[in-house]
Amino acid sequence: MTMQVLAAVAEFERDLLIERTQQGLTRAKAEGKHCGRPTALTEEQRAEVLQRLQQGEAVAALARDFNTSRQTIMRIRESETSTA
Repeated sequence: MTMQVLAAVAEFERDLLIERTQQGLTRAKAEGKHCGRPTALTEEQRAEVLQRLQQGEAVAALARDFNTSRQTIMRIRESETSTA
């Protein structure tokens, strides 16, 4: 019985922690704060990547020029085609 009471208290604490975390994330987003990992390229660099892709440059060449991964360049290309 003692173990059941301790387990119930622990579960209640866990639920409270999750609730506080969600409230904090919601508040941060409402304040306009960016949550998560920073972007690899600035907006100006992203625009240049898109322009050079439209000119026919290779993904690997762009990745070398911007010192990033091919996947980053492909993700930028995909985000542009999905919004267009």
